[in-house]
Amino acid sequence: MSGLVPRTRRQLVGHGALLIFAGGVIGFGFLFFLIGRIELWPIPGSIDYQLPGTYDAWRMAHMEAIVNGALLWITAAALPLLPFSAIGQRRTGLCMIVVAWTIVVASMLDPLFADSRGLAAGGPVTNNLAFGLFYVGVGLVMIVTAVVAWKSLFGRDADGDCSAANRESA
Repeated sequence: MSGLVPRTRRQLVGHGALLIFAGGVIGFGFLFFLIGRIELWPIPGSIDYQLPGTYDAWRMAHMEAIVNGALLWITAAALPLLPFSAIGQRRTGLCMIVVAWTIVVASMLDPLFADSRGLAAGGPVTNNLAFGLFYVGVGLVMIVTAVVAWKSLFGRDADGDCSAANRESA
């Protein structure tokens, strides 16, 4: 079982790196949106094409990928501190990977497709997809953070010891 935690931490770091890389790729889309054409210096020529979306949608998609990638790196660093067994730590890590990807993919739909912010169900299929992805990601992160907070503050850790809050009051 002890091999689960290092493997989970490597997966968190790897997915975090992929998300930060995706943030860079999305950043090129943001750049092309801003300049109104697709152009990469020193490659000669350009393609006159205005990418769809808005400034806010592109910025949000770009930043969501970077922030969620960094969040996975922070989760990898904090994972051994969580008061869970190896299986619980693995589940926490995998849930956070799902959270990060659902939010980034949902955020990417807004600049690419009209009326696809995902704030409410209805409208085009891309909006419903974004809404569903946000629903899963936000719901899951609320559950994970609530369980981590509860177990860290009031529960017992994997060794059966009381949490720091319980030891201080004892």
